[in-house]
Amino acid sequence: MFTTTKKKKLNILFVGSEAVPFVKVGGLAEILSTLPLALRDLDYDVRVMIPKYAIIDEKEFPMETIVSQLEVPNKTDEAIICNIKEYVSDNGMVNYFLENQEFFEKRGSVYGYDDDPSRWALLARGAIEFVRTYEKWRPSIIVANDWQGGLIPNYMQAEYKDDPVMREIASVFVIHNIYYQGILNHKHISELEYDDGQTIIPAISDPAICKLNFMRRGIRYADVINTVSPTYAREITTPEYGELLDPLLQERRSRLFGILNGLNYDIYNPETNPYVEYPYTEKNLSERKKNKKILQQKFNLDGRPDVFVVAIVSRLTKQKGLDLVLETIEPLLDNYDFQFIVLGSGDSKYMSFFEELDKKYPQVATHLSFDTILPHSIYAGADAILIPSKFEPSGLTQMEAMRYGAIPIARKIGGLADSIEDYDPVAKSGTGFLFDKYDPYAFFGAFIRAHETHKHKNHWQDIQHHAMQANFSWEKSAQEYAKLFERARNQFNQ
Repeated sequence: MFTTTKKKKLNILFVGSEAVPFVKVGGLAEILSTLPLALRDLDYDVRVMIPKYAIIDEKEFPMETIVSQLEVPNKTDEAIICNIKEYVSDNGMVNYFLENQEFFEKRGSVYGYDDDPSRWALLARGAIEFVRTYEKWRPSIIVANDWQGGLIPNYMQAEYKDDPVMREIASVFVIHNIYYQGILNHKHISELEYDDGQTIIPAISDPAICKLNFMRRGIRYADVINTVSPTYAREITTPEYGELLDPLLQERRSRLFGILNGLNYDIYNPETNPYVEYPYTEKNLSERKKNKKILQQKFNLDGRPDVFVVAIVSRLTKQKGLDLVLETIEPLLDNYDFQFIVLGSGDSKYMSFFEELDKKYPQVATHLSFDTILPHSIYAGADAILIPSKFEPSGLTQMEAMRYGAIPIARKIGGLADSIEDYDPVAKSGTGFLFDKYDPYAFFGAFIRAHETHKHKNHWQDIQHHAMQANFSWEKSAQEYAKLFERARNQFNQ
C-alpha cells in the first residue's frame, strides 16, 4: 500500500512600509493587503509587518504587545529599543507592527524625512530581530518590498549568515518601481557618494547610511528577485529602463522573475460597487449609458449619449507619459468630437496645463486633486482611459478600467503590455489600443484608431466584453507567487 505525504506549506512574512487598511500612500499598500490574503487561500501562513505610525488608530485596530523592549543592534552605538505589536483582523490575518517613538510614532507622514534611510534600516533590522527571537511563529521566507526593504536581504547575508534561526530563512526582494532607489538621486551622484552595495552597512544612526543604495543591495543579496510584471522584469535588464542597475540585474538574471499584480475584485466590481449608480455586468452594458450621463453631469459636460468620452485617472507625473498628451491633445480637441476628463494631482507643470485646458475647451473637465471615489464613476461612465506611460512596472489603472468596460489607450510597455491585448478588427479580438514608441505621433494614431472604432457600436461592445472578462484576480497572481517561493527555497538550499 502506497502512502502520500502532503507537502507542508510555507510560512511567509511580508515586510513593507505601508499596508491597507492601516495606512495607504501608494499601490504598495493595496498589494500588501490583497496578495497575502490570496496566498492564505492557498494554505500559506502569511503575515505582514509594517511600522506602527502615529496615524494608525489603536482604537480602530486594537493591538496586543507581543514583544517588549526588543533590542535592535546599532553597531557601536546603543541598541535601539522597539516593541512588536500584533493585530488580528476580522478575516484572521495576523499583522505585526514595529513600534518606536522616535523613528515612527512621532512622525506625521509615512515618507519624506531626511532620515528615511535610518527609519527603513530600523524596520529591516527590527523585523529580523523579531523573527530570530520570537519563538511562537517563524517564517520560511521573508518578502522585502521596494527600496525601503532593500537592506533585509543584505543584513541576512552579512550580519546573520551564521545565526541558527536566520540561516534557515530565504529572502525574496520585490521591485515595485526601480526608479526609486534611496533618498539620493542615483543618476546624479558623485563618485565619493556611489554605493556599490558591497561595503559594510553603517550603524542605523550613522548619517552615512543615507548614502546607501537600498535597491541595489536588495537586488544583490536576495535569494530571488521579483518585479511586478514579466515585461518589466525584462525591461529593467536594459540600459533604457534599468536605471543604472541593469548590469547587476543581468548578472543576477537567473534569479529575476516577473509576476503581474492583481486586482481586488471585491472593490472593483461594477455590479456591486456602491459608487456605481447603475450596476451592470458585461451582459447588460446598456446600463453604462446611464452611468455615462451621471458622469457628464458630475463634470458639467453636455449630456450627449453617443459622444466619445475619454479620461485620465492618474498621478500627474512625467512617468505617466503626460508629455505626449500635452503635445497632442489640443490638435485632437480642435479636429475630433470627444469629451475629455482629467482626474489626479501631481507636478505643477501638468496641473497648470490641464487647468488652462479646462478653461479653454467646453468639452474638457478636470478634478485636479486626489480622490478615491470619482475613479469608480469615471470607469463606469467613460468609454476610454488614456495611459501613455513612459514606463509602467505593473499599473493598476488599466485593470481597474477594463473591469468596468472602459477601454485603455495605452503604451505597450511594462505591465500594460502584459495586461492589454491590442484590438485586431479582422480577428475581432483585443481589449484595448496599444502603441509602441514613446512618440506623439504613435499616441495620436492609437487615439484615432479608438475614436473611429467607437463609432461602430457592435465592435466597441465586443472589446468591452473581452476587457471585462479578462482575469486579473489576485488568485491567479498568488499561484505564480507560490511557484516563486518554491524557487526561492530551491535557490536558498543550493
